Amino acid sequence: MEASMAADKESLILNRVAYRFIPFLILCYFVNYLDRVNVGFAKLTMDADLGLSDTAFGFGAGIFFLAYFLFEVPSNVIMDRVGARIWIARIMLSWGIVSGAMAFIPRIASWTGFSPEHTFYGLRFLLGVAEAGFFPGIIFFLTLWFPAAYRGRIVSYFMAAIPLSSAIGSPVSAALLGLHGWRGFTGWQWLFIFEALPSILLAFVVYFYLTDRPADATWLPADQRDWLQRRLAAEDARRTHVSPQNILASVYDYRVLALALVYFGNVACLYGVSFWLPSIVKGFGVSIAATGWISAIPYIAGFLAMIWWGLRSDEQGERTYHLAVALLLAAGGIGASAFLADPAAKMIALTIGSVGVYSALPLLWTLPTAFLAGAAVAPGIAAINAIGNLAGYFGPFIMGWVKDLTGDFRWGLVTIALCAVVALVITLLLGHDADLEKAPELAE
Repeated sequence: MEASMAADKESLILNRVAYRFIPFLILCYFVNYLDRVNVGFAKLTMDADLGLSDTAFGFGAGIFFLAYFLFEVPSNVIMDRVGARIWIARIMLSWGIVSGAMAFIPRIASWTGFSPEHTFYGLRFLLGVAEAGFFPGIIFFLTLWFPAAYRGRIVSYFMAAIPLSSAIGSPVSAALLGLHGWRGFTGWQWLFIFEALPSILLAFVVYFYLTDRPADATWLPADQRDWLQRRLAAEDARRTHVSPQNILASVYDYRVLALALVYFGNVACLYGVSFWLPSIVKGFGVSIAATGWISAIPYIAGFLAMIWWGLRSDEQGERTYHLAVALLLAAGGIGASAFLADPAAKMIALTIGSVGVYSALPLLWTLPTAFLAGAAVAPGIAAINAIGNLAGYFGPFIMGWVKDLTGDFRWGLVTIALCAVVALVITLLLGHDADLEKAPELAE
């Protein structure tokens, strides 16, 4: 009877926290990811206006992640000190302004004397600086509110914004390209303008809506707030003996570096495909509108798979093999698509690959939070994300470079598929201690 009442109380509290934060964070990440990858659709008409080659576009798309890498860890350390609502609001406001500025590349180039190509590079770099810390900041924020046993499904819900933004954003972006000539702007300029506005507006909502830590949650009854704080503190204490003890140690911990390589492999597939998928689909000979709808298919499948796979992982209390199976699907689907000429067969293979890529993303983030504790959590998460996201530069660039070199995407797709294979091997070698995610006796 007591066990049943305790379980009911736990469910009530965590459901209340989830309903308050998760839908809103999904919306924020939806806008974030849309601003990050809408350049893939803008490319369909922007390249000709700016005189960009495929190699130049790949470099510009990827340079975002070099800035992201440099500023990720400092951003998360600052957020740990000043609180999520202030820092996330700052991030969203600054990235919205820079993303909207992408629409004015020709004017900025003429004002500054730089070429449109170098202006494109500069704004993509600034976008990386502005966004640095948003994703790892939210992952860190979730560790402050949800016990480890719930993080597979919670991170899956949050990260579902990635395929969701791409699925909805693909036809919307294609439609915005159709505004070409309206009020003197091209379609790709309207795309950047309209898709930047939500992040600027949401920045002000974030400041007033988010709550930094459970101790500040006046919207929770005192007994529920106390229970949640005790539960999370007890979990943190259980991991202290296996956790790095300071910021520097967390950045250089072999488990952090290994997971960064796993993330690198998956992110290479994620961005290598997402930045170039509109171009691959357009190569089938379809219209821009049809390109938008067809491009949405892998993302819809990825969205459904990632929710189900994260929930299944939580229910079974198993992480390693769930992550490994997802990476296997990513490597197999993307690799197979390279050798399929038929459009339908290629899209099926890319959809299978997307199912694997998106299913792997949230599961990876259950692993570091099972061994990081205290001051090591924020910088450890940021280090994994920073190093892993260098693949956001590598993936798009290698796809564009190989396309210019060979005339098609085949060997670029093979290269990023091999990155997923390496990630799979590291996952199996690293393993995972499931006992560190179980509810501690103190909390019970």
